[in-house]
Amino acid sequence: MTKAAILGAGSWGTAFAKVLAEAGTDVTVWARREEMARSIRERHENPDYLPGVDLPATLSATSDHRVALDGADFAVLAVPSQTLRVNLAQWRDDIADDTTLLSLAKGIESGTLMRMSQVVGQVTGADRNRIAVLSGPNLAREIAAGQPAATVIACPESTRAIEIQKACATGYFRPYTNTDVVGCEIGGACKNVIALACGMAAGVGLGDNTVASIITRGLAEIIRLGTALGAKPATLSGLAGVGDLVATCTSPLSRNRAFGERLGRGGTLESAQEATHGQVAEGVKSCTSVRELAASYDVEMPLTDAVHRVCHEGMSVQDAIGLLLGRRVKPE
Repeated sequence: MTKAAILGAGSWGTAFAKVLAEAGTDVTVWARREEMARSIRERHENPDYLPGVDLPATLSATSDHRVALDGADFAVLAVPSQTLRVNLAQWRDDIADDTTLLSLAKGIESGTLMRMSQVVGQVTGADRNRIAVLSGPNLAREIAAGQPAATVIACPESTRAIEIQKACATGYFRPYTNTDVVGCEIGGACKNVIALACGMAAGVGLGDNTVASIITRGLAEIIRLGTALGAKPATLSGLAGVGDLVATCTSPLSRNRAFGERLGRGGTLESAQEATHGQVAEGVKSCTSVRELAASYDVEMPLTDAVHRVCHEGMSVQDAIGLLLGRRVKPE
């Protein structure tokens, strides 16, 4: 039987652990706090992130990462993008030399402007062929409820991607494979920023035309950046691009959209964070690093720039909208 270690017990890490267990994979979740691990192990529930969801009795949990990693065929990295590096530094000596490393994190690292697979490779020394990423329209609560969804597993070595695909395929979760790691990661990182913009627009009372326009022009930004980095446009037109973008920009379950709505209603970053139980939406941090990455490739991303200005430079949402509408007109 395939064995997986899930390093991180947040909502998506726990939901994906549930998928793996229900697909017949031997799964152990690592949680930072022992009380969380005990709840998953004994009560079969994650009360902090997926309250009310019954987890499989076969799902094990521990607060010792070494226990989770022992004998694991693949390690699922399910911590936020900006904390991945520091966590990996603590785990790397206990990761076997041939373990496949699967990143669920979506973001561009602040400072280094690295994608998550690059961070994984730099910290662990793993060959790029051992590193995979997973991305798609994967709202954790819906998947934990067994609602049908699809995803993309990207890895330069297709054999490893297929192994993960087999380990997580269920009647409700359909994984596809791809070799375009860059495309999957850029789509996953940028969609959070565009979802913030959609939330901001909804928060100030703008309607579906506006949101649809933001999604469409946001996709154009993502494709420009992705292709500049070597991604395939087809990847960004698929589940890891359009699919993830639409789900994150439109769903009330999307933390980034909900966070943006609170900002659009006049809330501060601090008040929006309090309303989301102390959790900061990934896009708040990623908008700065995505903007810097785009600038380094001379790629124009006006929506991303506007989100950064609202989140980090004190610009009002109304002024940001005016700035966008005031840009010169040109062919699509």
